[in-house]
Amino acid sequence: MAQEFIQWLSHPGLNHFLIISGILFSFGIFAVLTRRNAILVLMGIELILNAANINFIAFSRYGTGTLDGQVIAIFVIILAAAEAAIALAIVLNIYQNFNTVNVDELNQLRD
Repeated sequence: MAQEFIQWLSHPGLNHFLIISGILFSFGIFAVLTRRNAILVLMGIELILNAANINFIAFSRYGTGTLDGQVIAIFVIILAAAEAAIALAIVLNIYQNFNTVNVDELNQLRD
């Protein structure tokens, strides 16, 4: 039984990548829904995007065998870099004006 488990771990397949991607996606959703700090919410979004990248690459590798998943993953990485730069600029501006990055305390933005 242990020998079969070791052999299962030593030859990763599509299921392994989907499990890792699901775990990353779950951590990302948990971070977005439970955190109050804007920086940690952004980190959760990055985890979600990384989980999507793993899915794209795994399905490309084990599905069609083409490079479509890798190309889409590169575009997602570019999107994530742009999103991080813009979001961090917004967070720094909010901190400069309100002296907090707590998402719950930013209800003054509506006024």
